[in-house]
Amino acid sequence: MSPDWTRAVKLLDGADRVCLACHIRPDADALGSMLAVAQALHGRGQRVIASFGDDPFAVPAILRFLPGQQLLSEPASYPDSPQVMMSFDAAAAGRLGSLAAPAAAAGELIVVDHHASNTGFGTVSLVDPGAAATAVLAAELIGRLGIGLTRDVATCLYAGLVTDTGSFRFSSTDSGVHQLAGRLLDAGVDPAAVSRELYDRAPFGYLAMLAAALGRATLDRAAANGRGLVWTTVTRNDRAPAQLPLDAAESVIDEIRRTNEAEVAVVLKEDDQGVWQASVRSKDVIDVARAAARLGGGGHARAAGFSSTGGAGETISALKAALDEQ
Repeated sequence: MSPDWTRAVKLLDGADRVCLACHIRPDADALGSMLAVAQALHGRGQRVIASFGDDPFAVPAILRFLPGQQLLSEPASYPDSPQVMMSFDAAAAGRLGSLAAPAAAAGELIVVDHHASNTGFGTVSLVDPGAAATAVLAAELIGRLGIGLTRDVATCLYAGLVTDTGSFRFSSTDSGVHQLAGRLLDAGVDPAAVSRELYDRAPFGYLAMLAAALGRATLDRAAANGRGLVWTTVTRNDRAPAQLPLDAAESVIDEIRRTNEAEVAVVLKEDDQGVWQASVRSKDVIDVARAAARLGGGGHARAAGFSSTGGAGETISALKAALDEQ
């Protein structure tokens, strides 16, 4: 189905208060898109409530530079039955965490997302799997609402755009992406500053964690039907000496995936409850979203994820079996 822009604009134009939510453990595309729309609506005089359903509720350290965070609220203060609610970058209601219940009870739920695995939840769909990022759809919505781009709104959108296109390296980067990036730069975005915050900052303790993860990296040339798989783990013990949060391990996958001999790269990150949060990437051929979906997760063809309560070896074995089915 095509995005229902007309109905979404009509609902938002007539709403006195809009409640916004993005998926748990938000990345730059999820949080950036939500904060961009929140600021746009707030700037024209509408009341907004924006949150995500994590417990504890905390913005990932790498994203604390994003403007508009004064509009965020604890999920405990979120209305039980919002009249108009929007979700961002969530392919399924369950990805909203504790805010899935308000989403189910909402009078209208506008879903803004670009995942092909989107389940079709909500009452108004602004879902386009062809969009390079949810930020592309958020920018389109802001434009259709007749709201201009401020520097702060544009910065949030740019963060989502640059991360979900792999700094404009992924195949989803078309001419429209570059045109949008140009508009955001014209609105005042400092691309060097955004890149520094996203890619060039880490506490010293990160190096020891990265060294431990790289030291145990394993290459299985026969996996993925002979195309190769490289994987490693980041444990709670790796993060403990420097008291690093789980999101500090996000960029480890960018190092692992460089392996020439592997089509697929995986990093298993152990969260504070002992659950493995898997990041899966592929280069050219394998649709890792299909494999992740078989294990209860989802994502994009070249970037996906899932959670596992089993051991690391058991989790990788299950993923290998899902990959081999392709």
